[in-house]
Formats: sequence, structure tokens, C-alpha cells
Amino acid sequence: MRSEAFRSAGREPWWDGEVELFDADGPVPECGAPVTWRDESDTRGDGTRVLRRCSATPRGLEVLRDHAMVDHVQARVELVDAVEGDDPRDVTVKRFPTWGDASDLVAVLERGAVVHDSHRPVVEGSQLLGQTIIAAMRQAPDRRVVSAYMVFLRAADASEPVDIALDALTNGRTFTAFSARAEQDDRLCASGTLLLGVPAAGVVEHTEDIDRVPGPYEAVPYDMGVTGRDIRVVESAYTDDPDARVGPPSIDAWVRFRQVPDDPELHTGLLAQFTGHMSIAAALRPHAGIGQREAHRTISTAINAIAISFHADVRMDRWVLYRHLVTVVADGMAHGECRVHDESGALVASFTVDAMIRRLERTGADARTAL
Repeated sequence: MRSEAFRSAGREPWWDGEVELFDADGPVPECGAPVTWRDESDTRGDGTRVLRRCSATPRGLEVLRDHAMVDHVQARVELVDAVEGDDPRDVTVKRFPTWGDASDLVAVLERGAVVHDSHRPVVEGSQLLGQTIIAAMRQAPDRRVVSAYMVFLRAADASEPVDIALDALTNGRTFTAFSARAEQDDRLCASGTLLLGVPAAGVVEHTEDIDRVPGPYEAVPYDMGVTGRDIRVVESAYTDDPDARVGPPSIDAWVRFRQVPDDPELHTGLLAQFTGHMSIAAALRPHAGIGQREAHRTISTAINAIAISFHADVRMDRWVLYRHLVTVVADGMAHGECRVHDESGALVASFTVDAMIRRLERTGADARTAL
């Protein structure tokens, strides 16, 4: 961040030191800065003095020197997600602050690293599924997950580590099966079973044909706050806006990571991690006046269970298409039957999602943690 892109607005005391102020109102000088600034305030001047750089700090706070603070409620800061040599079609913009980078997501799935999400510090069920799949493939090397089923019993805190425990049910020459538990502070958060097998040549083969779907560069980029991961949604069908145009209970989304280590377990776990992201939105899409923006405020939503089957090796550093179709919403539950195809159209995985969509009965619930 280059402060010369902003107009100086003087200094003022701050704690036992002082800060230098910059004015965000008015045009941003052209300086080649890797930051885009846009003042979104309704009244001219309302977005001023929101960028601050510490030029002097009290004892013990020297770590803040030459750092900037931005009120991202009043100001919009955007990160250009690109590396040198990228095709211009692959360059996207993410709003700051982001959740993290794709490498952070890999660290979470691979070794249970903690990346705190201050917006909503609740672990996604599909993240637990992805972690469990990677752990199982590491424990049974040279075998691919054939199928996995996991139910999510209670919320896990994203600011604390989650322990994945596997118990072998069978370990034969061809197949291995595990029961799995995801635990935090001695509390069971999720439970499931996994079947792994050694791939073999088939006697007969056939697969589901894919209908014509707009390709990734015909779809619209969607920002989920992870740099290094590109999401493109067909017809902009994924939204939390209750006033969005209604449509069928389906969402097609292309996903690709810029770079993933050449590790089959990670690619498989990353595919599973995204399975819990869009089914609830697909369930709400045909219904006017209701959207995910009301989740954890007036409606109670959560993924209760995911079952996934893998049909082939997957590469998440290449485009894959998630096709979410919610076949029924009844009795406060939604059921989705979904597919994952690679860019050639081959079916690489199938999954089902069971999710609850109910009225939130509690008043004054904390949207950061409420289910």
C-alpha cells in the first residue's frame, strides 16, 4: 500500500503517540499502487480521514509503525488477485479484508491450522468433511476415497483447532473403511464413515452426459474472500439478496485454485470443502423475498449432512463445475442432489446435501454464531 496515492490531511494525537491522516475524498493519483480505492460515502467528504498511518507510537506499540488502518465500513478496499504472467481473464478483485489465501485453506484442511474468521467464527461442515477425507487418505495411502458421509451435530469454533479421529473398520487388499469423529474440547461436532478403495479397470463403464453449460469465462466472478481461488457463477445465480430475481432451485459454479501442491489428498479434500457452500442458496432461489442475508438473523440455516462419492481423480488447479440442484424443500429441510464435472465434462464426483431452513425462534440472536 503506497500512501502517496492519498492526499495528506495532517496529523493528530493517538494514545501516547500520533498518526498521520490521509484524505480519501477526491480522485486517487495515478501511481501504480497495487490498491484500488473507491469512496462509497453518500455525502461528499464523509469518507475522509479513514486511512491512518502510524508515524509515532507509544512504547510497546512500535509494531504498528508504518502500518495503515482503514475503516472498511466507510471505505471499500479492493485487492487485485493476480500474479505476474496471469491471463487477463484470470485476474479477479477481492474485497479487503479477505478471509485469507488459498494456501491458508490448504493449511486448514491439511494440518488443522486455525484461521480465525472474525465475521462468523463457525467451522463449515464441508471443511470438516474435507479435513476428514485428507486424514483418511493419508492413513490409507494409495487408496482414493470412494464415498464419505458425515453428519454435523454441533457448531465448532473456528478460532480453536478441531481434532479428527479415525477408527479402522476394515482394511483389506482392496477396500479400507473408517468411522470418523470431529471433536473440539471433548465435544463431538461431526461424525461419519468413509470407504476407500484401490482403483481398478472396470468391466463396463458409462457416465451421465452434461448439458451445455456456459464455461468459466462466460460466468461471473464471485468473491468469497479467498485470494488464489477463482469462483465463477453462471448467470450470477448465487446471491444473498432477498430481492434478487427468482429462478430454478439450481446453481452452477466453476471453481479453480491458482496453485495446489501435487498431492491427490489435497485436491480431493478441496473438492469436498466446497460442497457445503451453495445448496442453501439454491433452495431459496425460487422464493421471492427471502435470501441468505437473513440467515442467522430471522431464519435458521445449516448444513446437517453431506454424502459424497468420487468417480475419478480430481485436479482443483484446473476448472471444475459444481452443479447444485435442490430437488425438495419440505418440513424445514432442503435436499440437494449435486454433481461435479471437470472442464472436459467428465463426471468426477457426486454429492448430496441435507440442510435445515427454519424460522429463527430466538430474538436478539448473535448472527456471528447463531444457527
